[in-house]
Amino acid sequence: MRGLLWLLALAAMAVGVSLTARVNDGYVLLIVPPYRIEVALSLAIILFVLAFVLLFLVLRTIGLTLSLPSRVSGYRARRRREKATASFHEAIRLLLEGRFTQALKKAGEAYAAGQDPGLAALLAARAAHGLREPEKEQEWLGRVNNPRLDPARLMLEAEMAIDHEQYGEAVSVLQALQNISGRHIAALRLELRAQQGCGNWPEVLKLARVLEKRDALPPELVQEIKTQAHQETIRQQQAADEGQLLAYLRAIPAKERSLRLTQTSCQALLEHGVDDEAQRMIEKQLDTQWDSDLIQLYGQVRGRDLTSCIARAEKWLPQHPEDAQLLLTLGRLCLQQRLWGKAQIYLEASLSLVDQRAVRLELARLFEQTERWDEAMPHYRAAAEQVALRPATPLLRLAVSSAQQSQSVPRLPG
Repeated sequence: MRGLLWLLALAAMAVGVSLTARVNDGYVLLIVPPYRIEVALSLAIILFVLAFVLLFLVLRTIGLTLSLPSRVSGYRARRRREKATASFHEAIRLLLEGRFTQALKKAGEAYAAGQDPGLAALLAARAAHGLREPEKEQEWLGRVNNPRLDPARLMLEAEMAIDHEQYGEAVSVLQALQNISGRHIAALRLELRAQQGCGNWPEVLKLARVLEKRDALPPELVQEIKTQAHQETIRQQQAADEGQLLAYLRAIPAKERSLRLTQTSCQALLEHGVDDEAQRMIEKQLDTQWDSDLIQLYGQVRGRDLTSCIARAEKWLPQHPEDAQLLLTLGRLCLQQRLWGKAQIYLEASLSLVDQRAVRLELARLFEQTERWDEAMPHYRAAAEQVALRPATPLLRLAVSSAQQSQSVPRLPG
């Protein structure tokens, strides 16, 4: 439609020019001695326009010819830039696809072509890291000379150090990053991993709480990390005195306590001989949430009043009559109080539910203390058979040897 309109406009213009030239009687007189040229005005105008167009075309052709080398050079440079940009984009795509060898090649091409050399070097370093080539990682990281890319370079260095289990170096790199750009969520996550690797559990606990406030990790994962941090700190506190351990345990917030943490805490308290505190902690936890492993720890309590422990455990028995660990715990507590009959009843009841090596050894110990040597030996043998596939512990070997030697001891009358 547009072409038709132009055609009509040109036709109208031609008609107008023809009509104008028809009524125009003027002429142009050119005198170039000894010549005299007389030309109609209309023809002179047409010739003038044609001469102007011809001159323009000639000059344009000369200009294009003279600029041809620079135009060719610019074309080649433009092609190189387009190729470098394509290589850069390909490197990103291949890196995201996990094709690290090809990504490293394309990133190297982009770097050589000068297409965002800093970013291209970072891409190449990341691809080299995916290929597990530390020398190339460091080589490409060393080529990142743009200060604007320092935070990105440090983040990549920290991630690489963590993957290579160089946790101390990762912490140092992240501290340098903090001085440049502060602490953002991604850096905090990396620092959490690095501090876990270093075993710096108090710092792990602080980072987990910060990330929890920022909703940067799932709540279940945060709770797991905090529980692990508390457990490892408690184990480190076992070398400290009783006061420091109790102070740390009492400072743990209630929302961070868990069943596993209670188990670790009670084990540490029992090793320090703080049986009364361990007893209270176990009872409080079991009243809230029952756990067979924790009730087994309850049987290791050596408090001043084991009678109250027995009474408390017997109150739990109607609620958990089929719990073999509870019966084992009652048997151990009664055995400590020299309640031989009750201890035997509870231990045999536990054995009827689950044949455990611990129950066998407790029964053998009970029969030894009541000088029933013939009844003790079958339990020692059964306990030894349960660990036949692994080396017997020194304690078990000593117990079996003692029982064998005691067979020759005469029984006391009555």
